[in-house]
Amino acid sequence: MEQLLSSSTEAPEYSSLLAEQREFFQTGATRTYIFRKTQLEKLYKAISDNERLILEAVNKDLHKSEFEGFFADVALILHEISYVKKHLHKWMKPTNIKTPLTHFGSRCKIYREPYGVNLVVSPWNYPFQLTFIPLIGAIAGGNTAIVKPSELTPNSSALITKIITDTFPIEYISCVEGGVEVSTALLKEKFDHIFFTGSVEVGSVVMRAASEHLTPVTLELGGKSPTIVDKSANLKLAARRIAWGKFFNSGQTCIAPDYIYVSSHIQKEFLSLLKEEIKRLYSEDPLSYKEYTHIVNDRHFKRLQNLMDGPSIYYGGKVDETTLVIEPTILTNVSWKHPVMNEEIFGPILPIIPFNSLDEVVMEINNRPKPLALYLFTENDSIKKRIVEEISFGGGSINDTLFHLTTPHLPFGGVGSSGHGSYHGIHSYKCFTHEKSVLSQTTKFDLSVRYHTTKGAQSIIRKLFK
Repeated sequence: MEQLLSSSTEAPEYSSLLAEQREFFQTGATRTYIFRKTQLEKLYKAISDNERLILEAVNKDLHKSEFEGFFADVALILHEISYVKKHLHKWMKPTNIKTPLTHFGSRCKIYREPYGVNLVVSPWNYPFQLTFIPLIGAIAGGNTAIVKPSELTPNSSALITKIITDTFPIEYISCVEGGVEVSTALLKEKFDHIFFTGSVEVGSVVMRAASEHLTPVTLELGGKSPTIVDKSANLKLAARRIAWGKFFNSGQTCIAPDYIYVSSHIQKEFLSLLKEEIKRLYSEDPLSYKEYTHIVNDRHFKRLQNLMDGPSIYYGGKVDETTLVIEPTILTNVSWKHPVMNEEIFGPILPIIPFNSLDEVVMEINNRPKPLALYLFTENDSIKKRIVEEISFGGGSINDTLFHLTTPHLPFGGVGSSGHGSYHGIHSYKCFTHEKSVLSQTTKFDLSVRYHTTKGAQSIIRKLFK
């Protein structure tokens, strides 16, 4: 989707596909519980049956290991389907809402209704997870959807198209592949809801296009997600969990720790432990280690190379241009003037910034765009309370990294420039449905106080609504 920032003179049209999906949606077929449950079961079977092909596709596109591929692009999808299917019937029931005394004789309910025809635009870093988990929400919500996977991972994109085409009729769920011309053409159409996962820069393009039709948009973006390591932290465990969270998928994760504030009291010890944990996870020679993911393409590889210029390389820094591999790299002597601190890294480079006062950490984070994630390592309860209460961020973990994303019980999403809207579990269902409020009034009697012709009506209303 980053290619949206380009332009193209040859743009396909998708109005007929949208019309076909809208016609199918208006038949009401997607609205029943049985239909939605059946489609979720079909998707579960399709992902399970294609597990080996999914692992092969992400390996070809990103050199993902079987472990990383299964965990991120198979297991999380299957778990999400199972969770949603288990709770869907309850979620679909109208919610009874308390009626105040001022509305005596009426009943209030909230109904969740599907938006209609949705566009789901997914990125390249977790091509299956970030395509199918939003799609689960669209299906559970009773919608139709058009899916646009990333062209930067062509093997995954082709398999996503095959899975969707083999599983669903085109008037219900369809998949459209292509580059900038396809993305641009799709965004010209009037969808009922757009779900986009990608960069902040492209997210603004999507939002501008959606505004032409007043289309609601869910944006799952990114930014620079900080990690704070306090002197009270369990340093060995902090080093292990940070190394895992940062270098999983070679750092190409929207919620990966982007940089670390480390208490100057424990900086030296922490750096030593972090180096050892990297070796433990990725061997002494990560460039040839089979379990280590590669960079997606040459352009991103060169961008990451340039980000290492300026600060000191404490560990790593070696690259292989032929295989697009960059060692897990720790940078020290970093300032906010360096390019590495002025954009989301999205790669295996980890700047370290020492701090003496938590006040300066809070101030510096709050003076910058609100991050998608924040990670804090400490055993101090007052520090936990302060960071959670004083810093705005999309979501995060205390004494861990990434794991808040893997539970269907927590909403996942950003705030400010890191995105808006959330999904996972019931929040996916809510993401793809409109909350419709309905008041049912009795006809057995009529409260005359509402009418201006009633004597003393204004005085009574004044007392009731004070």
